[in-house]
Amino acid sequence: MKVAIIGATGLVGSVMIKVLEERGFPISELIPVASEKSAGRKITFKDKEVSVIGLEEAVRLKPDIALFSAGGSISLQWAPEFARVGTYVIDNSSAWRMDPDKKLIVPEINANILTKDDLIIANPNCSTIQLVMALNPLHKKFKIKRVVVSTYQSVTGSGVKAVRQLENERAGNTGEKFYPHSIDKNCIPHCDLFVEDGYTKEEMKLVSETQKILDDYSLKITATAVRVPVEGGHSESVNLEFENDFTINEILELLNSEKGITVLDDPENNLYPMPINVCGKDDVFVGRIRRDFSQPNSLNLWIVADNIRKGAATNAVQIAEYLLKEDI
Repeated sequence: MKVAIIGATGLVGSVMIKVLEERGFPISELIPVASEKSAGRKITFKDKEVSVIGLEEAVRLKPDIALFSAGGSISLQWAPEFARVGTYVIDNSSAWRMDPDKKLIVPEINANILTKDDLIIANPNCSTIQLVMALNPLHKKFKIKRVVVSTYQSVTGSGVKAVRQLENERAGNTGEKFYPHSIDKNCIPHCDLFVEDGYTKEEMKLVSETQKILDDYSLKITATAVRVPVEGGHSESVNLEFENDFTINEILELLNSEKGITVLDDPENNLYPMPINVCGKDDVFVGRIRRDFSQPNSLNLWIVADNIRKGAATNAVQIAEYLLKEDI
């Protein structure tokens, strides 16, 4: 089992390698891949050093699986090259997510739709993954009509340069700015580029990707995405309107029974999900579960997850595990 990591020296790529090792994925050969300027750099995997190579050389090695996290343009150019040699590509960029011929997968929800013909598989956006993990069981039971979500997204979602900007500002140092404004002691209602009607691409991903994963394009969704001065872990305030009524006990029972979800909901003891407590964990954490009394059949949730792990690296590795388990 040869596994290539495209973008191995980046923030998500390095965590992909860590997660593969933690979960004991059966790798006979790890192939770390990055830009030409990183070629020759050493990556440690299972206490052994492995040299980083370029994309052309990696294609020639014909890996069984390639985990991509090197940006959309690289994915568009190189994912088909790997697929042509029979490699299963699991891509973390937005390049293939809304392609009607590509599957958008959260393993706990829809891995069963994968077939041997799916050589390029899309990994959803980090904020979408944690949202649909909580929505899926509730939608099946009570039929969601409308979703209103506001995100509180950490700087790791923007990459290394954004993390460095926050660190510099907190230390009082000058340096390159990734964001158009200071992020320390601030909240920026601007994640990704602005598109039509005043929304950002991040907000529209939450709409279109959620509909595709849940296979329900009638679902009404509106989103506001905000960048906050948190180093890791995305949070979401979510309001749901259902077609059918519910009890809070039913909601708790459903979420507690769902694999990959941890319910933390004990306000009297100040117990609720927070980014500081979920970093390094693979579950999606849900709390502040309460009825919305302003309209019928409505619910409020607070959803938090490690955006680099379940929101990216772990979800990709779980897809690879499914391919292996089902011998796809």
